[in-house]
Amino acid sequence: MTPSAAPSLTVAPVFDLERVLGSIDSMAAQRPVAAQVVAETNSDRSSAKELSRLLGADVALAGRVMKLANSAFYGMRGRVTSLQFAVTVVGFGTVRTMATVALTDLDDESRLPEDFWEVSTTLALAASTLAPRFAERPQDALCLGLLAQMGVALLHHNDAEGYAELWTTHRSAVSRRTAEVQRYGISALRLTSVALEQWGFPAGMLLPLQQVDDETSFQGALLRSALEVTGRLTDGAHEETPIERVSCGQLRERDVAPLLAQVRTDAEELRAALLG
Repeated sequence: MTPSAAPSLTVAPVFDLERVLGSIDSMAAQRPVAAQVVAETNSDRSSAKELSRLLGADVALAGRVMKLANSAFYGMRGRVTSLQFAVTVVGFGTVRTMATVALTDLDDESRLPEDFWEVSTTLALAASTLAPRFAERPQDALCLGLLAQMGVALLHHNDAEGYAELWTTHRSAVSRRTAEVQRYGISALRLTSVALEQWGFPAGMLLPLQQVDDETSFQGALLRSALEVTGRLTDGAHEETPIERVSCGQLRERDVAPLLAQVRTDAEELRAALLG
């Protein structure tokens, strides 16, 4: 009789979307300041003064906002000396993004795939750099890029061994999303959009995540292009897709080549600002 094979990591756990989304609320309870900041930035009455007051109660989060405001990305190195000014410099959307990173434990690298933040910060800088070609604001694109991978973290938290195997086996963004749907019934990017919608993020943040796989959709073109650039920069085995195709004709290869080195350098500084 042939001995039975050992259980494989390819056998997916039961994936309960409601439970995973509910776990976010539990995380928020452990990071009350970050949760308050997210809620405040969703309010029409929010102000830099009130946000800086809330941030002041979380030294680590406040320090990251200050560090980012003084980074090369904003051209204000060494000139931002108050938290209220830092909030004004980076913008409410970026503050909300950084608070979301904190309350979902994205700043805890021990609970994430090995190169999660290399991919996330490269994606963010690629999106912000390419944004003007798609008539988008670089600051908004930066936030989209930073939060796009949140679904990866949620899947990894739910199925650490299985998702780690999936992450390393499927290197291309398209292949990985296909494998995620097969295993969990939802892709990480789609899971990100569901979570952000639950938190009241604007439609402009959700549509690119929802339409990234539709190559005819201009709404998903910036994120698709940023994912392609990120693959080229972070994965030595990346199989290139023509940038003209993923960008709905907004970019040519000659547009991308000069940007690669700058995106790589700026991503390293952004990573340092976000993770301390």
